[in-house]
Amino acid sequence: MLSSSFPQNPQAMAVTDKAYYVELGRRIAERRRALGMNQTELAEVLGISQQTMANYEAGLVRVAIAMLPTLAQTLGLTIEELIGVGGKTSAKPAPKKRGPAPKIQQQLERVSALPKSKQRVIVQVLDSMLAQTSR
Repeated sequence: MLSSSFPQNPQAMAVTDKAYYVELGRRIAERRRALGMNQTELAEVLGISQQTMANYEAGLVRVAIAMLPTLAQTLGLTIEELIGVGGKTSAKPAPKKRGPAPKIQQQLERVSALPKSKQRVIVQVLDSMLAQTSR
């Protein structure tokens, strides 16, 4: 009988991994909320369903490694900060900012997660409006 070292269910995780993925999901959800995003908006940027995003945040399934760069960028974090190694998260927690980020900052972070073509359109609109206000 052939035995495989891979689990039957690729989404399944060892009990020892569960705590890590719950903590990762907590970091994702916390940062998403701080940016004023809902699960559906973040899921759309990542190209996944809202239900999958909910499962990631609950620590029920593993986040695909290939998704980490886009997820970190969208949330305005380094990959290290997102996964909880190195950087600010390894020694002591970073001091929390007072209150939510200003709305314009949240919007800029969301724009930076868009494809370059959509970013160019938004920049053109902003340039046009700023030019009109300086007249």
